[in-house]
Amino acid sequence: MKLVQINLQPHFGGGEVYTAFLCRALARLGVSTRLLTHPRADFWGRVDLPDDTERIVVADGAALPDLLPPGPVWLLAHGPLPAALRQPHARRYRTAIAHMPVQGRNPAAFADHDCVYAVSNWVRDGLLANGLPAWEAPLYGVADVGPRRGRLPPKGIPRRAEHPDAQSDGKRGIDATINRTSRYDWDRRKGRDRLFGAAEPLIESMRSHPRFARRPGLTLGIVSRLTPIKQFPLLFSHLAPVLAKRPHVNLEIFGSGGYASVRDLDRALAALAPGRARFWGQQRNVGGIYRQLDYLLSGLPEKEALGLNIIEAQACGTPVIAVHAPPFTETVSNGLTGFLYRDPREDAGADFGRLLDELLEGRPRPKPELAEGHLARFSFAAFVERLRPVVDDARRQTSRE
Repeated sequence: MKLVQINLQPHFGGGEVYTAFLCRALARLGVSTRLLTHPRADFWGRVDLPDDTERIVVADGAALPDLLPPGPVWLLAHGPLPAALRQPHARRYRTAIAHMPVQGRNPAAFADHDCVYAVSNWVRDGLLANGLPAWEAPLYGVADVGPRRGRLPPKGIPRRAEHPDAQSDGKRGIDATINRTSRYDWDRRKGRDRLFGAAEPLIESMRSHPRFARRPGLTLGIVSRLTPIKQFPLLFSHLAPVLAKRPHVNLEIFGSGGYASVRDLDRALAALAPGRARFWGQQRNVGGIYRQLDYLLSGLPEKEALGLNIIEAQACGTPVIAVHAPPFTETVSNGLTGFLYRDPREDAGADFGRLLDELLEGRPRPKPELAEGHLARFSFAAFVERLRPVVDDARRQTSRE
């Protein structure tokens, strides 16, 4: 059996982190990967793929069938299989990873698949509710807290290991050097983003890139791409007025997004005084970022599949504040690795405000590192073991005559 993974995303995100871990875990189980990628996805050369992964750039989607090896093939797409690979074939096992919930989306995207692997029970429930062939258990992701290799800092900003002023934060014991980068990640499919994206790098090169330093008070942080599925503008339309009444709570935003995503988030944060919310752009040293925060703040839940940043933060010992709803109820152990609060769309952020008041008054901060059983669910070793029956099943399916 030959495995062909298909990831045609042009941008680096959680799905690409997942893909890299999947290649490595499958290599542990003796399964090498042929990985088909997008021509604009220039980050794969900087991603830690195993030596047995063969990467092929797909210049023409219609040519996908020609890129498959002869003999039995396990097709594994990240997202729905491209139409060119969905045709039934006696010795092809047509599968996909569902990185997004189908709730609120078109479940027909996963039609003509033999099996779909969900990254959480929340995603799996949606697949089953729509009669789709979901695998028997979720394939939870792995916490990745090393330096991000997918996107390098802009010119003029040294890499973490090269920074001449790199220093340790004595309290947290890590390299504390984090410099501001652009908060934009242009979507080249959109005309406006292409236009602004041509000029913004020049403007950015002339701006200062200050180093991050913690401020007095309670530090909440976002560590995420600023994409529509996170729903940060909607979240802060309810939470910003709550934060405005609590000047000792700081908001630090580590991530980048397209023009509309950044614009809408700016508008939602307008209730805060200037400087209360600071943008730092996308960063490579995610482990260092998490350890600078008192709490990671998640987005809204229903469009999320798992929340990779949540398990990353907890692996770094940083607790999480998230809405009390799936999939966050799978990734946050309330009171042990963080706190869950009522959806602010239901109470205008009252429960969130109550939690902030308790934290400002000295409520003990959870210590996720002590929740060994919870964290073990998201370890690489657990990921390998979850994949073992998946590989056995794929071998059975592709060996049928």
